[in-house]
Amino acid sequence: MMRIVFGVVLALLVAYPPLFDIVLFGATMAASYPPVLAFAAGVLLWPRLARRVRRWMA
Repeated sequence: MMRIVFGVVLALLVAYPPLFDIVLFGATMAASYPPVLAFAAGVLLWPRLARRVRRWMA
């Protein structure tokens, strides 16, 4: 599923070059806002942390 989404986004960026500027601006703004970075890190790392804590409890 993620491959399909990535392919669609990449195709849109190639087919419509001004969209790249909009995406780049959005990514720059999100990266400069610390709560967004903290949320993204939590979403990406949550499954790994949950597995580790579950192992501690077992």
